[in-house]
Amino acid sequence: MSQRQYTPPADFDSYWTAVIRELTDTPARPEIEAIPMRSTKFANLYGVRLTSIGPYRLFGYLSIPTGDGPFPAIYWPPKYASVLETIPQGAANSMRSRFVTFSCAGRGQRNADKPFAAMFPGLLTEGIESKSRYAFRAIAADGARGLQYLLSRNEVDKNRVAVIGNDLAMQIVALLGEASHLICTPALFFDSLRLAATSSAYPLEELNDFIRFRPDASAAVEETLGYFDLRGFAPAVRANTLIAAGPEGSNLSPDALAPLANSISADTTIYASQQSSYLDGMFIENWIADEMGFDSPILPEVWR
Repeated sequence: MSQRQYTPPADFDSYWTAVIRELTDTPARPEIEAIPMRSTKFANLYGVRLTSIGPYRLFGYLSIPTGDGPFPAIYWPPKYASVLETIPQGAANSMRSRFVTFSCAGRGQRNADKPFAAMFPGLLTEGIESKSRYAFRAIAADGARGLQYLLSRNEVDKNRVAVIGNDLAMQIVALLGEASHLICTPALFFDSLRLAATSSAYPLEELNDFIRFRPDASAAVEETLGYFDLRGFAPAVRANTLIAAGPEGSNLSPDALAPLANSISADTTIYASQQSSYLDGMFIENWIADEMGFDSPILPEVWR
């Protein structure tokens, strides 16, 4: 099935300008607390509270290497899962000796689930019948707030900041224009309705579930998703980019994502998943090391 023709909504730019303006008008009011139990001889860990639009209080894990900075940084914006990790499961903890790392929980995720506790599955369609009330409008602001906070830290080398995540990573890099590198694994907001129609896998199956339950809202769902499709954001990305695609022949293969990559003005690489956490992880870690100017990556012990 070919891709649906995509044209951004006429008010795409003003829609997102309003979100960032609302975020700018909301004081972050950061609070930071040391977490000695998760600190090591090479890095100190902190819990961070931030305010996003709403206002809504967020939570993040900030790790700062010991020694003299500034250091390159890695930011993981909110992901599509209930639990927030210090660093991704399986990653080498020793990477915290080289990078400032910050992982941020968006509203609804654990540690940021009061007053709103997100449902999984369910979050992808929360408020989707209204572009102004759609949950991911606010979650995108949450992700942007986290990146703004990371960039405010004196320990961070502002010329070497990588944002790693799903569609939200590309969205906030496009909206803020301040990261140097981007690793994006499209999963939620690339031609979403077409992909949902070809698979019963979650999370995209949530779209099918919602439309079956609310067929009267199908046009509104399509309208809302138009504001979140990555093809609307890609032209504004100025960071060197790695798109982690699906395997060859899949709905999110390199061929399928080529138009997305081609609309990014910075150096862009598309990697086809080998369906191996080791092979995929090695490629990504080597790409980060090369882009950040290191001779070699820091790898999990199990990969050595």
